[in-house]
Amino acid sequence: MDHVGGIQHPSITKRVILVEGSSKFEVKPDYATVQIEVVTQSRDLSEAQRENSLKMNEVIQSLLALNIDRNDIQTAFFNVFPGYDYVDGRQVFRGYEVTNAITVEIHDLNNVAIVIDTAIQNGANRISQLEFKLEDDAVYYQKALQLALQNAHEKANAIAASLWLSYMPVPIEITEETAGGPILVKSVTVSSTRNLETPIEQGMITVEATLKVKYQF
Repeated sequence: MDHVGGIQHPSITKRVILVEGSSKFEVKPDYATVQIEVVTQSRDLSEAQRENSLKMNEVIQSLLALNIDRNDIQTAFFNVFPGYDYVDGRQVFRGYEVTNAITVEIHDLNNVAIVIDTAIQNGANRISQLEFKLEDDAVYYQKALQLALQNAHEKANAIAASLWLSYMPVPIEITEETAGGPILVKSVTVSSTRNLETPIEQGMITVEATLKVKYQF
C-alpha cells in the first residue's frame, strides 16, 4: 500500500504486453569463398610433400592468371597423415597422405565456376566449402532488426486496438533473440570431378532477425 497525504492507496500494477517481432528478406551475395585442396599420397613422405608442393604451386599460378589477387589466396591448412590398411586383422602401413588447402575469395561471382574448373585442371583434386557472402553484412542485419521492431510495434498496436485502449503501449524492454546473429552465408556443395563448366547456382542469402519486446500499457 502507498501512503499519500495520510491516505492509503492500492499499489498500481504495471500491465505489460509481450510480443515477438521478426523479419526475413533475401539479398544477392556479392562475393564468394571456396576451399581448394591438393591431396597427394606416397609411401615416401618427401615424395608426397614434393608432389603436393608442385601441384599446389601450379594451382595458385593458374588462379593468378585469372587475375585473382594474391591477397585473396590464403592457406587454410596443411596436414600430413600416415595411412594404414588392415589385412587379416593386422595394421599395414599404406603410405603418407599430404593435404594442402587454400581459401580463395572471388569478388566477381561470374568467375566462380571458372575458378573451380581452372583449379581442378591444374592439379586440385578436392573442392569444398563454397560459400556466398555479403560484404556489408552488418548493414543488412541492422535493417532486419529495424523491420523486426516495426513488426513488433504493429502487433502491439493491434492488441491495443482489440483492448480498446485510448493510447498506444510504450516499449520498456527489447531483447534480441536471433541465435548467433544474422544468417549471411549460403553454402554450396561442389563435386571435385574433372568435368569442365561446373554448374554453380549462387541463389540468394536469407537475412533474418527476431526481437522480443515488452510493452507497458
